[in-house]
Amino acid sequence: MLVYILKRLLLMVPTLFGVLLLTFAVVQFVPGGPVEQMVSQLQGRDSGGERAASSGAGYRGRQGLDAKRIEEIKVLYGFDKPPVERFWLMMKSFARFDLGQSFYQRKDVWQLVLEKLPVSASLGLWTFFLSYLIAVPLGVSKAVRAGTRFDFVTTLIVLVGYAIPGFVLGVALLVVFGGQLQWFPLRGLTSANWEALSWPARIVDYLWHIVLPVTAMVFGSFAVTAMLTKNAFLEEIRKQYVLVARAKGLSERQVLWRHVMRNALIPIVTGFPAAFIGAFFTGSLLIETLFSLDGLGLLSYESVIRRDYPVVLGTLYLFTLIGLLTKLVGDLCYVWVDPRVRFD
Repeated sequence: MLVYILKRLLLMVPTLFGVLLLTFAVVQFVPGGPVEQMVSQLQGRDSGGERAASSGAGYRGRQGLDAKRIEEIKVLYGFDKPPVERFWLMMKSFARFDLGQSFYQRKDVWQLVLEKLPVSASLGLWTFFLSYLIAVPLGVSKAVRAGTRFDFVTTLIVLVGYAIPGFVLGVALLVVFGGQLQWFPLRGLTSANWEALSWPARIVDYLWHIVLPVTAMVFGSFAVTAMLTKNAFLEEIRKQYVLVARAKGLSERQVLWRHVMRNALIPIVTGFPAAFIGAFFTGSLLIETLFSLDGLGLLSYESVIRRDYPVVLGTLYLFTLIGLLTKLVGDLCYVWVDPRVRFD
Protein backbone atom coordinates (compact mmCIF):
# COMPACT_ATOMS: atom_id res chain seq x y z
CA MET A 1 0.00 0.00 0.00
CA LEU A 2 2.76 2.48 0.93
CA VAL A 3 4.66 1.67 -2.27
CA TYR A 4 1.50 2.26 -4.31
CA ILE A 5 0.84 5.60 -2.61
CA LEU A 6 4.45 6.68 -3.16
CA LYS A 7 4.26 5.78 -6.86
CA ARG A 8 1.04 7.73 -7.28
CA LEU A 9 2.51 10.77 -5.53
CA LEU A 10 5.59 10.67 -7.75
CA LEU A 11 3.43 10.36 -10.88
CA MET A 12 1.59 13.53 -9.88
CA VAL A 13 4.72 15.59 -10.51
CA PRO A 14 5.03 14.97 -14.29
CA THR A 15 1.23 15.11 -14.66
CA LEU A 16 1.05 18.51 -12.99
CA PHE A 17 4.09 19.71 -14.92
CA GLY A 18 2.54 18.63 -18.24
CA VAL A 19 -0.77 20.36 -17.53
CA LEU A 20 0.94 23.63 -16.62
CA LEU A 21 3.39 23.43 -19.54
CA LEU A 22 0.62 22.85 -22.08
CA THR A 23 -1.52 25.67 -20.69
CA PHE A 24 1.43 28.06 -20.51
CA ALA A 25 2.37 27.27 -24.13
CA VAL A 26 -1.19 27.94 -25.31
CA VAL A 27 -1.22 31.22 -23.39
CA GLN A 28 1.78 32.46 -25.36
CA PHE A 29 -0.12 32.28 -28.65
CA VAL A 30 -3.42 33.77 -27.47
CA PRO A 31 -3.84 37.32 -28.81
CA GLY A 32 -5.12 40.21 -26.75
CA GLY A 33 -2.84 39.69 -23.76
CA PRO A 34 -2.25 42.20 -20.94
CA VAL A 35 0.40 44.12 -22.90
CA GLU A 36 -1.89 44.52 -25.89
CA GLN A 37 -4.79 45.54 -23.65
CA MET A 38 -2.70 48.15 -21.87
CA VAL A 39 -1.51 49.59 -25.18
CA SER A 40 -5.10 49.78 -26.43
CA GLN A 41 -6.18 51.55 -23.25
CA LEU A 42 -3.36 54.08 -23.49
CA GLN A 43 -4.32 54.81 -27.07
CA GLY A 44 -7.97 55.17 -26.09
CA ARG A 45 -9.16 52.49 -28.46
CA ASP A 46 -10.94 50.09 -26.10
CA SER A 47 -10.57 48.87 -22.54
CA GLY A 48 -11.25 45.19 -23.10
CA GLY A 49 -8.68 44.43 -25.76
CA GLU A 50 -11.26 43.02 -28.20
CA ARG A 51 -9.85 44.96 -31.13
CA ALA A 52 -6.36 43.82 -30.23
CA ALA A 53 -7.58 40.25 -30.01
CA SER A 54 -9.24 40.40 -33.42
CA SER A 55 -6.14 41.78 -35.11
CA GLY A 56 -4.19 38.52 -34.89
CA ALA A 57 -1.20 37.39 -32.87
CA GLY A 58 0.40 40.85 -32.96
CA TYR A 59 -1.06 44.19 -32.02
CA ARG A 60 -1.11 47.51 -33.83
CA GLY A 61 -0.91 49.68 -30.75
CA ARG A 62 2.84 49.82 -31.16
CA GLN A 63 2.33 52.45 -33.84
CA GLY A 64 1.14 55.05 -31.34
CA LEU A 65 3.60 54.49 -28.47
CA ASP A 66 7.36 54.70 -28.40
CA ALA A 67 9.51 51.63 -27.82
CA LYS A 68 10.52 52.72 -24.33
CA ARG A 69 6.91 52.89 -23.17
CA ILE A 70 6.25 49.45 -24.68
CA GLU A 71 9.20 48.00 -22.78
CA GLU A 72 7.97 49.55 -19.52
CA ILE A 73 4.61 47.84 -20.00
CA LYS A 74 6.34 44.53 -20.70
CA VAL A 75 8.43 44.87 -17.53
CA LEU A 76 5.28 45.69 -15.54
CA TYR A 77 3.67 42.38 -16.53
CA GLY A 78 6.89 40.36 -16.62
CA PHE A 79 6.86 39.88 -20.40
CA ASP A 80 10.37 41.32 -20.78
CA LYS A 81 11.78 37.84 -20.04
CA PRO A 82 11.84 34.89 -22.48
CA PRO A 83 8.96 32.39 -22.18
CA VAL A 84 11.24 29.64 -20.87
CA GLU A 85 12.50 31.85 -18.05
CA ARG A 86 8.99 32.99 -17.16
CA PHE A 87 7.80 29.40 -17.00
CA TRP A 88 10.72 28.41 -14.79
CA LEU A 89 10.07 31.32 -12.40
CA MET A 90 6.38 30.40 -12.29
CA MET A 91 7.16 26.76 -11.43
CA LYS A 92 9.55 27.86 -8.66
CA SER A 93 6.81 30.04 -7.18
CA PHE A 94 4.25 27.24 -7.42
CA ALA A 95 6.66 24.88 -5.66
CA ARG A 96 6.51 27.30 -2.69
CA PHE A 97 2.69 27.46 -3.10
CA ASP A 98 3.01 31.09 -4.14
CA LEU A 99 0.30 31.50 -6.81
CA GLY A 100 1.31 35.03 -7.76
CA GLN A 101 -0.66 38.26 -7.98
CA SER A 102 -3.51 39.27 -10.26
CA PHE A 103 -2.61 41.71 -13.03
CA TYR A 104 -5.78 43.76 -12.66
CA GLN A 105 -7.11 43.33 -9.12
CA ARG A 106 -3.73 43.81 -7.42
CA LYS A 107 -4.45 40.95 -5.03
CA ASP A 108 -2.75 37.64 -4.42
CA VAL A 109 -4.39 34.72 -6.19
CA TRP A 110 -4.71 32.97 -2.81
CA GLN A 111 -6.65 35.96 -1.49
CA LEU A 112 -8.98 35.97 -4.51
CA VAL A 113 -9.66 32.24 -4.17
CA LEU A 114 -10.41 32.59 -0.45
CA GLU A 115 -12.72 35.55 -1.13
CA LYS A 116 -14.74 33.65 -3.75
CA LEU A 117 -14.64 30.27 -2.00
CA PRO A 118 -17.60 30.83 0.40
CA VAL A 119 -20.01 31.40 -2.49
CA SER A 120 -18.92 28.33 -4.47
CA ALA A 121 -18.70 26.22 -1.30
CA SER A 122 -22.26 27.22 -0.34
CA LEU A 123 -23.62 26.13 -3.69
CA GLY A 124 -21.42 23.04 -3.93
CA LEU A 125 -21.97 21.65 -0.44
CA TRP A 126 -25.73 22.10 -0.50
CA THR A 127 -25.86 20.51 -3.96
CA PHE A 128 -23.61 17.65 -2.85
CA PHE A 129 -25.49 16.75 0.34
CA LEU A 130 -28.97 17.14 -1.14
CA SER A 131 -28.02 15.11 -4.22
CA TYR A 132 -26.76 12.17 -2.16
CA LEU A 133 -29.62 12.38 0.35
CA ILE A 134 -32.12 12.20 -2.51
CA ALA A 135 -30.29 9.96 -4.97
CA VAL A 136 -29.25 7.03 -2.75
CA PRO A 137 -32.66 6.36 -1.11
CA LEU A 138 -34.36 6.92 -4.46
CA GLY A 139 -32.02 4.47 -6.19
CA VAL A 140 -32.64 1.82 -3.50
CA SER A 141 -36.41 2.30 -3.78
CA LYS A 142 -36.25 1.99 -7.56
CA ALA A 143 -34.21 -1.22 -7.32
CA VAL A 144 -36.61 -2.81 -4.83
CA ARG A 145 -39.60 -1.79 -6.97
CA ALA A 146 -37.98 -2.40 -10.35
CA GLY A 147 -40.49 -2.66 -13.16
CA THR A 148 -43.35 -1.08 -11.21
CA ARG A 149 -45.18 2.16 -11.95
CA PHE A 150 -43.10 3.91 -9.27
CA ASP A 151 -39.89 2.90 -11.07
CA PHE A 152 -41.22 4.12 -14.42
CA VAL A 153 -42.47 7.48 -13.13
CA THR A 154 -39.34 8.26 -11.11
CA THR A 155 -37.10 7.26 -14.02
CA LEU A 156 -39.03 9.64 -16.27
CA ILE A 157 -38.71 12.48 -13.75
CA VAL A 158 -34.98 11.82 -13.21
CA LEU A 159 -34.23 11.74 -16.94
CA VAL A 160 -36.24 14.89 -17.62
CA GLY A 161 -34.42 16.66 -14.81
CA TYR A 162 -31.08 15.47 -16.16
CA ALA A 163 -31.95 16.67 -19.65
CA ILE A 164 -32.88 20.20 -18.56
CA PRO A 165 -29.77 22.39 -18.25
CA GLY A 166 -29.36 23.99 -14.84
CA PHE A 167 -29.32 27.54 -16.16
CA VAL A 168 -32.57 26.98 -18.10
CA LEU A 169 -34.26 25.73 -14.94
CA GLY A 170 -32.71 28.67 -13.08
CA VAL A 171 -34.27 31.15 -15.52
CA ALA A 172 -37.66 29.49 -15.08
CA LEU A 173 -37.35 29.57 -11.28
CA LEU A 174 -36.37 33.24 -11.36
CA VAL A 175 -39.26 34.20 -13.60
CA VAL A 176 -41.90 32.24 -11.69
CA PHE A 177 -40.83 32.28 -8.04
CA GLY A 178 -38.64 35.37 -8.07
CA GLY A 179 -40.51 37.61 -10.51
CA GLN A 180 -44.18 36.70 -10.69
CA LEU A 181 -44.81 35.21 -7.24
CA GLN A 182 -41.92 37.09 -5.53
CA TRP A 183 -41.44 34.29 -3.01
CA PHE A 184 -37.65 34.35 -3.22
CA PRO A 185 -35.00 37.04 -3.88
CA LEU A 186 -33.55 37.43 -7.35
CA ARG A 187 -29.87 37.86 -6.50
CA GLY A 188 -27.14 37.42 -3.92
CA LEU A 189 -26.60 35.04 -1.01
CA THR A 190 -27.76 37.48 1.67
CA SER A 191 -29.77 40.68 2.01
CA ALA A 192 -28.19 44.12 2.14
CA ASN A 193 -28.95 44.46 5.87
CA TRP A 194 -27.65 40.99 6.73
CA GLU A 195 -25.04 42.30 9.17
CA ALA A 196 -27.72 44.07 11.22
CA LEU A 197 -29.83 40.93 11.63
CA SER A 198 -29.76 38.56 14.59
CA TRP A 199 -28.16 35.14 14.09
CA PRO A 200 -31.46 33.26 13.69
CA ALA A 201 -32.62 35.89 11.21
CA ARG A 202 -29.29 35.62 9.35
CA ILE A 203 -29.68 31.87 8.97
CA VAL A 204 -33.23 32.24 7.67
CA ASP A 205 -32.17 35.01 5.28
CA TYR A 206 -29.28 32.90 3.94
CA LEU A 207 -31.49 29.84 3.41
CA TRP A 208 -34.12 32.05 1.76
CA HIS A 209 -31.55 33.28 -0.78
CA ILE A 210 -29.98 29.88 -1.47
CA VAL A 211 -33.18 28.00 -2.37
CA LEU A 212 -33.42 28.92 -6.06
CA PRO A 213 -29.75 28.49 -7.13
CA VAL A 214 -29.37 25.22 -5.22
CA THR A 215 -32.62 23.89 -6.69
CA ALA A 216 -31.37 24.70 -10.18
CA MET A 217 -28.14 22.80 -9.53
CA VAL A 218 -29.59 19.82 -7.62
CA PHE A 219 -32.44 18.98 -9.97
CA GLY A 220 -30.21 17.38 -12.59
CA SER A 221 -27.14 16.47 -10.56
CA PHE A 222 -28.59 13.51 -8.69
CA ALA A 223 -29.75 11.65 -11.80
CA VAL A 224 -26.48 9.76 -12.40
CA THR A 225 -26.12 8.79 -8.73
CA ALA A 226 -29.72 7.60 -8.51
CA MET A 227 -29.46 5.40 -11.60
CA LEU A 228 -26.04 4.10 -10.53
CA THR A 229 -27.46 3.14 -7.13
CA LYS A 230 -30.41 1.38 -8.71
CA ASN A 231 -28.28 -0.64 -11.14
CA ALA A 232 -25.76 -1.58 -8.43
CA PHE A 233 -28.54 -2.82 -6.13
CA LEU A 234 -30.21 -4.78 -8.92
CA GLU A 235 -26.92 -6.49 -9.73
CA GLU A 236 -26.33 -7.44 -6.09
CA ILE A 237 -29.91 -8.57 -5.43
CA ARG A 238 -29.58 -11.24 -8.14
CA LYS A 239 -26.45 -12.81 -6.59
CA GLN A 240 -26.33 -16.11 -4.76
CA TYR A 241 -25.53 -14.77 -1.27
CA VAL A 242 -28.83 -12.83 -1.25
CA LEU A 243 -30.76 -16.05 -1.86
CA VAL A 244 -28.79 -17.73 0.94
CA ALA A 245 -29.54 -14.85 3.34
CA ARG A 246 -33.24 -15.06 2.54
CA ALA A 247 -33.19 -18.84 2.96
CA LYS A 248 -31.76 -18.39 6.47
CA GLY A 249 -34.90 -16.49 7.41
CA LEU A 250 -33.57 -12.95 7.37
CA SER A 251 -36.13 -10.23 6.72
CA GLU A 252 -36.03 -8.26 3.48
CA ARG A 253 -34.88 -5.17 5.37
CA GLN A 254 -31.97 -7.06 6.92
CA VAL A 255 -30.98 -8.51 3.57
CA LEU A 256 -31.01 -5.11 1.87
CA TRP A 257 -29.38 -2.93 4.50
CA ARG A 258 -26.99 -5.42 6.12
CA HIS A 259 -25.76 -7.42 3.12
CA VAL A 260 -26.69 -5.82 -0.19
CA MET A 261 -26.00 -2.22 0.86
CA ARG A 262 -22.31 -2.73 1.61
CA ASN A 263 -21.54 -4.27 -1.78
CA ALA A 264 -23.86 -2.11 -3.84
CA LEU A 265 -22.49 1.18 -2.54
CA ILE A 266 -18.87 0.43 -3.54
CA PRO A 267 -18.99 2.48 -6.79
CA ILE A 268 -20.82 5.31 -4.99
CA VAL A 269 -18.62 5.50 -1.89
CA THR A 270 -15.43 5.48 -3.94
CA GLY A 271 -16.61 8.56 -5.81
CA PHE A 272 -17.63 10.28 -2.59
CA PRO A 273 -14.25 12.00 -1.83
CA ALA A 274 -13.97 13.52 -5.30
CA ALA A 275 -17.55 14.77 -5.17
CA PHE A 276 -17.10 16.18 -1.67
CA ILE A 277 -13.84 18.04 -2.41
CA GLY A 278 -15.21 19.18 -5.76
CA ALA A 279 -18.15 20.75 -3.96
CA PHE A 280 -15.78 23.32 -2.44
CA PHE A 281 -13.86 24.30 -5.55
CA THR A 282 -16.25 23.74 -8.45
CA GLY A 283 -17.94 26.98 -9.43
CA SER A 284 -20.91 27.09 -11.79
CA LEU A 285 -20.43 30.05 -14.10
CA LEU A 286 -23.97 30.17 -15.50
CA ILE A 287 -25.69 29.73 -12.14
CA GLU A 288 -23.42 32.28 -10.46
CA THR A 289 -24.00 34.79 -13.27
CA LEU A 290 -27.74 34.17 -13.35
CA PHE A 291 -28.21 34.72 -9.62
CA SER A 292 -25.49 37.43 -9.31
CA LEU A 293 -23.22 35.29 -7.13
CA ASP A 294 -19.52 36.19 -7.13
CA GLY A 295 -17.87 32.76 -6.89
CA LEU A 296 -14.99 30.77 -8.34
CA GLY A 297 -16.82 30.07 -11.60
CA LEU A 298 -17.21 33.77 -12.35
CA LEU A 299 -13.62 34.43 -11.24
CA SER A 300 -12.25 31.83 -13.67
CA TYR A 301 -14.34 33.13 -16.56
CA GLU A 302 -13.38 36.77 -16.01
CA SER A 303 -9.71 35.82 -15.66
CA VAL A 304 -9.73 34.06 -19.03
CA ILE A 305 -11.57 36.90 -20.74
CA ARG A 306 -9.27 39.56 -19.28
CA ARG A 307 -6.14 37.45 -19.87
CA ASP A 308 -5.29 37.58 -16.17
CA TYR A 309 -2.65 34.89 -16.53
CA PRO A 310 -1.54 34.65 -12.86
CA VAL A 311 -5.12 33.89 -11.82
CA VAL A 312 -5.66 31.46 -14.70
CA LEU A 313 -2.45 29.49 -14.12
CA GLY A 314 -2.50 29.80 -10.33
CA THR A 315 -6.03 28.44 -9.97
CA LEU A 316 -5.28 25.76 -12.58
CA TYR A 317 -2.28 24.60 -10.53
CA LEU A 318 -4.27 24.58 -7.29
CA PHE A 319 -7.33 22.80 -8.67
CA THR A 320 -5.27 20.25 -10.63
CA LEU A 321 -3.25 19.38 -7.53
CA ILE A 322 -6.41 19.00 -5.46
CA GLY A 323 -7.96 16.87 -8.20
CA LEU A 324 -4.96 14.51 -8.34
CA LEU A 325 -4.86 14.08 -4.56
CA THR A 326 -8.62 13.50 -4.45
CA LYS A 327 -8.34 10.86 -7.16
CA LEU A 328 -5.75 9.05 -5.04
CA VAL A 329 -8.02 9.17 -1.99
CA GLY A 330 -10.89 7.83 -4.10
CA ASP A 331 -8.78 4.88 -5.25
CA LEU A 332 -7.74 4.13 -1.67
CA CYS A 333 -11.41 4.05 -0.70
CA TYR A 334 -11.75 0.86 -2.75
CA VAL A 335 -9.60 -0.93 -0.17
CA TRP A 336 -11.53 0.58 2.70
CA VAL A 337 -14.91 -0.41 1.25
CA ASP A 338 -13.84 -3.77 -0.23
CA PRO A 339 -10.89 -5.45 1.55
CA ARG A 340 -10.60 -7.93 -1.32
CA VAL A 341 -9.05 -5.23 -3.52
CA ARG A 342 -5.24 -5.38 -3.73
CA PHE A 343 -3.23 -2.80 -5.67
CA ASP A 344 -0.42 -5.25 -6.33
